[in-house]
This record gives sequence, C-alpha cells and structure tokens, in this order.
Amino acid sequence: ALHSLLATDSVKQAFQRAFGQTSDRFYRLFFNIVGGLTFLPVLAVAALDPGQTLYQLTRPWVLLTSAGQALAALLLLLGLLQTDSLHFLGLRQISHPDASEPSKLVINGLYCHVRHPLYTAGLLFIWLTPVMTASVLALNLGLTLYIIIGSIFEERRLVGEFGQAYNDYQRRVPRLIPRPGKCYPPGQVISKART
Repeated sequence: ALHSLLATDSVKQAFQRAFGQTSDRFYRLFFNIVGGLTFLPVLAVAALDPGQTLYQLTRPWVLLTSAGQALAALLLLLGLLQTDSLHFLGLRQISHPDASEPSKLVINGLYCHVRHPLYTAGLLFIWLTPVMTASVLALNLGLTLYIIIGSIFEERRLVGEFGQAYNDYQRRVPRLIPRPGKCYPPGQVISKART
C-alpha cells in the first residue's frame, strides 16, 4: 500500500515541495529503497514461519520448475536490458539530473508479446516454486494481486504520458499473458519530457 501511495503524482509533488525542485532526481531511488525495505518483513515472515507444506515436488518435476524459474530470471534480465534499467532503479537521475530527457515506450522484443514482461517473468518465477508452503502461497497470492492492480495504475499513467500510441499498444498487445505468434510492429514511441 505504501509503495502504491508513493507512486502517485500527488505524493511526488509533495516530496518536491518539501525537498526542493532538484529532489526529483532522487525520488525514484527513494521510491525503490522504501519499496524494498517495506517488502523485507513480508519475506522474513514467509521464510521464518513457512507454515504447512502444501506440496514438495520431486524429480523430474523439480528440474522442470527450476528450469522454468531460470527462464523467468533470464526473461526478467532481458526485459530490463531492453529498457533503461538505470532509470528504473533511480540511478541515472542522480548521475544525469536532466529531467527533460524524453521517455521511450519500448514496444519491440519482449514488449511486443506482452505489455509487462517484467511482471510476467516475476509471476512465472514465484509460481514455479518446487516447494509450496502456506506462507509462500499467501505471499504469492498477494504479489499476484499487487502486480495486477499495480499494472492497471501503471497503464493509466502510461496512457497519460503516451496518449493514443499507448491506447493502440493496449489494443494489440496483451497485458501479462502472451499470445503465441502475435507481435506489435517493432519500434519505439517517444513521449514528452520524462518526469
């Protein structure tokens, strides 16, 4: 909830008023650090109190799910490499504070199959676990719900930033589950100044 609240424009503007005009360049890094720190206790609970084991896969299934998790991790890395991952983490803004650089809507590579390949890869990774406990199930359900709801809010922001180009992209490319053989025409759409 805090992570979603911090993503709103009103909180970003309040941060800027409180810390000055140049604080914009630190906001994304602050956002990611707070998000990571608030998620650590949730992970700790799942690790320290796993609850009842619901299933534990054996060979060959454990090998298949582990291979699936490795593929999901690779897809996550490829998705990050396709976008400006340093900007995503908040590091580029610190070293290059020019906030007027335009954003690019990447619609090729993994992004021509699903609009949110990082979320898709993350969901694959968490659900292909070879050992499912009650705590991990609760965590995975919560993460799945968070990702779905978060993608809805993110898309509202992207429609505001890219307009009709993003609406067209939404009509042609599925949100999280790819359609085999379907791909949006490759390329990039340039937006107004990045914020």
